[in-house]
Amino acid sequence: MKRPKPPLSVVIVEDEPLIAMDLESMVEDAGHRVVGEAASLYDAEAWDVSLQPNVAFVDIQLARKTSGLDVSQMIQARWPDTIIVFVTANPKIIPPDFAGAHGVISKPITRSGFLAAMQYLQEGVCDPPPTVSLPNSFMASPAFAASWQN
Repeated sequence: MKRPKPPLSVVIVEDEPLIAMDLESMVEDAGHRVVGEAASLYDAEAWDVSLQPNVAFVDIQLARKTSGLDVSQMIQARWPDTIIVFVTANPKIIPPDFAGAHGVISKPITRSGFLAAMQYLQEGVCDPPPTVSLPNSFMASPAFAASWQN
């Protein structure tokens, strides 16, 4: 697998416009670029297959009665190397296997917490394992955490 170099390509799936704008701003402040945004599974399915995101931030409860769990499956099918991070106020509804996702950031999101998680993810995506400590703002799935400890 060829490792990307910063800036990373990021997609955001969030149905609350203000939260989506905050996430986009923080991604860009971290030096990366947002290449796609969606408020529902249907919006995400409309993305061009050539998008090739490195990281996806996905809310669990989305517009049009769709689920971030379904978005995660769609992203995994289209872009299997994409790091998927759920961003939710309800982390307890995430299945124990994280539905194949790599981690979760709990809402409410702080700027410093998000930027720390973004740095951790950038290092892990570009040159694993990360050299920075796992931030408190990011909970890695058990399988994902183990893959970066080797």
